[in-house]
Amino acid sequence: MANTKDKICIIGGGPAGLACAVYLEKKGYSNYTIYEKLNKVGGKAYSPKIEVNGEKRAYETGAIMGAITYHAVSEMEEFGGYYHKGPDFKPGEPNMRREYRNSFTGEITEPFNPKANFSLKKMIGLIKLKKQFKKLKELMETKYAGYDCYGHIGVASGKYSGISKIVPNAEGTNKDQAFPNYLVGENPNLKDLALPFSEFCKKNGVEEVQRIWVGPYTSFGYGYFDEIPAAYVMKYLDTTTAAEFVKLQLWTWQDGTQAIYEHVNARLKHPAVLQTEVVKVDRADGKVNVTVKKDGKETTETFDKLIVTTPLDWFANYADATDEEKDLFSKIVHEKYVDFIARFEEGAGPVISGYLFENMEPERLGHAMVYYHRWEDIGKNCPCTVYALRNHTGDPDVPYDKTLEMMKEDINKVLKFPIKEVLYAQESYYCPHVGPKDYADGWYDKLEAIQGTKNTYYAGEIISFGDMEDTCAASKDIVGRFF
Repeated sequence: MANTKDKICIIGGGPAGLACAVYLEKKGYSNYTIYEKLNKVGGKAYSPKIEVNGEKRAYETGAIMGAITYHAVSEMEEFGGYYHKGPDFKPGEPNMRREYRNSFTGEITEPFNPKANFSLKKMIGLIKLKKQFKKLKELMETKYAGYDCYGHIGVASGKYSGISKIVPNAEGTNKDQAFPNYLVGENPNLKDLALPFSEFCKKNGVEEVQRIWVGPYTSFGYGYFDEIPAAYVMKYLDTTTAAEFVKLQLWTWQDGTQAIYEHVNARLKHPAVLQTEVVKVDRADGKVNVTVKKDGKETTETFDKLIVTTPLDWFANYADATDEEKDLFSKIVHEKYVDFIARFEEGAGPVISGYLFENMEPERLGHAMVYYHRWEDIGKNCPCTVYALRNHTGDPDVPYDKTLEMMKEDINKVLKFPIKEVLYAQESYYCPHVGPKDYADGWYDKLEAIQGTKNTYYAGEIISFGDMEDTCAASKDIVGRFF
């Protein structure tokens, strides 16, 4: 039985933790505390300010864009009173634009333009791609009906259960199907989503669509298609979202994605307590004792319930994790995503974002996959964020320093954009997930079975997917069902 007077601890001040607080407030809860060990909110939605031409503007290091399918993020915007730009961008707004370059020569390529470098082979390939995109869309709406809800409960056993991702009034849908309705049903074909995405595409005769999906998926740190269960790919890049990416019908935020959560935090009844690390969790006698460290001093507070939004595979490092929790969370893997913000020599940088498709294969692990040019009006003097992955299942990790070296070489020597200085560099714990075998073995149903045990609830990226939309929606689901 829900008790709005319960005292609730939320670990983590990223999108998941702040969204939990928002949805708790909407349900009448006010006695909650958010602990965040960093000096900022927003987690990987981090948008540092950099001065160019005497003006400071936001640049992105993690989350970048949104789309019409970003329902939960829209609710965060509404709560915080801070809204996106686009998809029709005005001068001076962070514009979504892109080109494609050969990863070995640096030359501009136009893989999706049939008129550029025309050949019969290219034309046939594009016709095939278009047909397979249409086929996949039809398959997901029929054979895999039920896939387009947030989360993974039941999928491994051919069931679905979750908040709808469908856009209201979209073609072929009705009000009862669209967000925020809760969808429940059975479809044995959904078991196929446990397959690696490459195998899923082969099974359905749509291998060509990987050419479209790889840009917004692999290049932005979510892994390679031979290792990632198709469920993650298709629940993040459902066919509507993928089409929006193709058409560049995307959103950005003037002050960066971090600003969404800064505005949310500012309007919460209890903003996140920053620079406060949870160092111990002891759950006994129906209570949750949480010890935190702030300014070198440890204090303990007692709560009725705990919501964990930080990585679950770290939980046993500070909490009294049960054997079941330890076993389950030990199966989580994540991507080692590296990015840096580069400033270029005067007038010598790119003028548009660029994708390097050849570098999005495991054989090119550690190479730059994409560079993001955020401000069109700054032109060649705009700093850019460059991204790469350094891990792939079955291969040794490329060392972090080596990855940075390879990325810089790609930009300097291959693309011939001379880097003047690196302003910021990091490796992110990215896209926590489980592999195809653990997914097929019902990992998510096992996690669902322990929700609420010891008054503990698990939210965050792993619950649905590691983008800010699915992460916020997972918080909406957890709060909606258990509080």
